Amino acid sequence: QVQLQESGPGLVKPSQTLSLTCTVSGGSIFADGYVWDWIRQPPGKGLEWMGALGYDGSTGYSPSLKSRTSISRDTSKNQFSLQMRSVTPEDTAVYYCATRVGGAWGQGTQVTVSS
Repeated sequence: QVQLQESGPGLVKPSQTLSLTCTVSGGSIFADGYVWDWIRQPPGKGLEWMGALGYDGSTGYSPSLKSRTSISRDTSKNQFSLQMRSVTPEDTAVYYCATRVGGAWGQGTQVTVSS
């Protein structure tokens, strides 16, 4: 059974880069057919899909975030990561990583953007 765990700083200053890592266990991030997502939920708002990484290394992003978001992977550590540049307080949210195969989600990590 695939399990995911997000990690990263809980506080980021405005204009800096937010970096989060998702560690995958119980499965390989390059297993055929798998897609790995980053999703966030700002306080009081709904879930927002941010982007995805395919098992083959391909990526896709939300049009509204594409200009400042990138997703990468470290196959040696079975991890994939999210970087978001030039953050503002509006990027404050709980950030989740997830996989579409089996529907597993991480527990989420709170990120606050504040000076």
